[in-house]
Amino acid sequence: MDEPAVRQPIAEARDPPSNGHELELSHSLPAHLGLDPAKMQEMRMALFPNDEEEEDMVDGFPSDHRHLSRERMNVDSPNTSGKGPRMRSPSPLHGSSQKFGRRYGVLARKEPHALLEYNVNSTELGASSHGILMSGKNKGFPVRMTKVEGFKLPAEQATPVAGKVYSNCIVDAALFMGRSFRVGWGPNGILLHSGSPVNTPGTGLSSVIHIEKVAGDKVVRDEQNKVKEELAELCFSDPMDLHKRLDREILETESDSFKLKLQKVVASRLVLPDICRSYIDIIERQLEISDLSMSSRVLLMHQVTVWELIRVLFSEREAGNQLEFCGDEDQEGMILDKKEGSVNIDPEALPLVRRADFSNWLQDSVCHRVQGEVGSLSDARYLEHIVLHLTGRQLDTATEIAASKGDVRLAVLLSQAGGSMLNRSDVAQQLDLWKINGLDFDYIEEDRLKIYELLTGNIQGALLDSPIDWKRYLGLIMWYQLSPDTSLDIIIRCYHQLLGEGKVPNPVPVYIDEGPLEEALQWSPGDRFDISFYLMLLHANQDEKFGLLKTMFSAFSSSYDPMDYHMIWHQRSILEAIGAFSTNDLHVLDLSFVHQLLCLGKCHWAIYVILHMPHLDDAPYIHEKLIREILSQYCEIWSKDGAQRQYIAELGIPAEWIHEALALYQEYYGDRQGALGNYIQCGNWKKAHTIFMTSVAHSLFLSSKHQEIFDITSALENHKSEIADWDVGAAIYIDYFNIKNCMQEESTMDDDSDPLESKNELCKSFFDRLNDSLGIWGSKLPIEARACFSKMAEELCELLMSCPGKGSAPDLFMSCFQTMLNAPVPSDDRASYLQEAVSVFTDILCGDSF
Repeated sequence: MDEPAVRQPIAEARDPPSNGHELELSHSLPAHLGLDPAKMQEMRMALFPNDEEEEDMVDGFPSDHRHLSRERMNVDSPNTSGKGPRMRSPSPLHGSSQKFGRRYGVLARKEPHALLEYNVNSTELGASSHGILMSGKNKGFPVRMTKVEGFKLPAEQATPVAGKVYSNCIVDAALFMGRSFRVGWGPNGILLHSGSPVNTPGTGLSSVIHIEKVAGDKVVRDEQNKVKEELAELCFSDPMDLHKRLDREILETESDSFKLKLQKVVASRLVLPDICRSYIDIIERQLEISDLSMSSRVLLMHQVTVWELIRVLFSEREAGNQLEFCGDEDQEGMILDKKEGSVNIDPEALPLVRRADFSNWLQDSVCHRVQGEVGSLSDARYLEHIVLHLTGRQLDTATEIAASKGDVRLAVLLSQAGGSMLNRSDVAQQLDLWKINGLDFDYIEEDRLKIYELLTGNIQGALLDSPIDWKRYLGLIMWYQLSPDTSLDIIIRCYHQLLGEGKVPNPVPVYIDEGPLEEALQWSPGDRFDISFYLMLLHANQDEKFGLLKTMFSAFSSSYDPMDYHMIWHQRSILEAIGAFSTNDLHVLDLSFVHQLLCLGKCHWAIYVILHMPHLDDAPYIHEKLIREILSQYCEIWSKDGAQRQYIAELGIPAEWIHEALALYQEYYGDRQGALGNYIQCGNWKKAHTIFMTSVAHSLFLSSKHQEIFDITSALENHKSEIADWDVGAAIYIDYFNIKNCMQEESTMDDDSDPLESKNELCKSFFDRLNDSLGIWGSKLPIEARACFSKMAEELCELLMSCPGKGSAPDLFMSCFQTMLNAPVPSDDRASYLQEAVSVFTDILCGDSF
């Protein structure tokens, strides 16, 4: 670091106050925020590793000034007054972070207060003094808190972190606040950050928290920025329904005890034209919707051309299909017609047929550009009209214009444009003869010379650096420069080679090439190209590994909306289904489309997309994790939509995952009984047992819903080996009903046997378990559950007291009272039991005395 360049501005910031007074701080900011002095020293050494003049530091502070009193600390450096020992700090934070004693280095409070901006009167400080960063708890100075500006240093003030080689930050609040001040995502696409707003150039204040909404549903909004349900159906549901109807392969994967059915679409190149036509129909229905912005319509038209290009480049034809000649007599005028025609396709002619289809696609793609430019010209400049029509290969129109103006010879030449190489050679030789013979070209119109140069195949000479879009330039190379029998692969590779040499226009994305856009976007050469050009490269490199798939299927290759992947995912899926490429490295595309679907509440389609993600050996459980996360996080959406819930079940998603998500959702919103049922359905017996004991059992028992308790406990009992504390948990309710029924049946039996002893043993064991249960569950049991246990004990005690006990020994009676006194019953009931025991004991004593 350049020492003079850094230190001089810092020294200026330490100038003494103009009135000679020093501003006293009531505390130190780093100490107040609980910063570690050792870390401050490490930061100083990182910024100034070669500062040999710096004084020895102990714990990040000058060794001979570590015991300065708190009252003597001030904003300006101690050496500003020109007296006393000199203390220099290499950092502009010196006055607030390194001027406190060792005993102030560690504070008990760990939670920092919010930072405010303290402005001091300019009459008290010099011109170089600025806002002081302090905690909101300081009461020593007048306070003015700003809600949006945050704290800052002036942009012209040089700091150790300023400059092009560093982060160019002004103030980094994370330096003070640590982990409590960070960037993070909130719900529903909310982004909170402390830097510059997204897509906003320049350096912002890192002390200001920006809350921005990341719009994932921009594609379904109209010109008034309102969501249209009809557009949402056409953008997402209809294409997904079409995708669902395609043939597919099923791959079963096993995760623990669950199985997932992963899917992969397979399609033949013979049916690719029908698939493309179906997608185009959906897009055309979107174009019929009113209130669409112009930029949205441009993107929709571009999607139509992309699907047409996929059909042209990757479809195949069966033998026996026929061709119909229309328009031009050369091979590029042939189009496929399955119903009418008279010529069967020779397999050797198939490359020429594909070339002709590609030529027609180029003509259709640039037609609107040509018409727009022609419409802006006056009718008198007919030669310029002809040049524009030639750039779009509109030969019929160009020929008619020349003939209508009486330029018959030019019309004859135009009718043969792009024909045999012999005709091009003749025109080129004629131009050379004119140059050799010294013809003055000033007497020939410039546009006429452009036409002649174009007819010879000299595109550079014809255009003369005139601006033209990349599709028309590609067409000019194909139509006028290369021979008519050049294969399509060679044409594409030729353009790609010229692109690398910088001799042809960049194939920029359509939203930059045509616009219009609501917001300006930055683009640099080679940054990203249009998806149409990537499709051409994919076709030209079909026998080799294509390494541009990630860039090809990024959102910016076809849309200015970085969150829009709704059509790119379908294009990738169809191309992969027909075998155009194969890769397992496009998970970013899948997950981006999943996020977009979730933003619109299409949870079932998001899970459908996840099931189409390829299986990876190094991440075999990625599908399970994603699906279970979606089910849990978006349970409120899909659980209230019967169609989504049914579709998720039809996809083969394990019912246990669905019930687990429902249980978490219901437990969060307080529906304990519903959560209990779903926990039982998903097999989470431990959690179900806990909810039953702490939230459900007592309410059912006190409501006399004994049958429901029996059904729940019976379901849990089958898995009691998996449940901890089963004997002091739900088993209590089962044993209670069994003991109660047993005691009631024995009481009604006319039997000479004495059941008192057996009943006493049952009750004693049960009451002990009740006490153990209360001790184990503790505060987890609400007061209603304790009342429930007391009611159980009371009822059994009543049955025990009602037992006749004929011929029983007095010790047995006293043992029964001892059992009842140990029961978890209220104190008044226990007092009554004790009184009854005294009465019985008295009767026994009186009986013995006689």
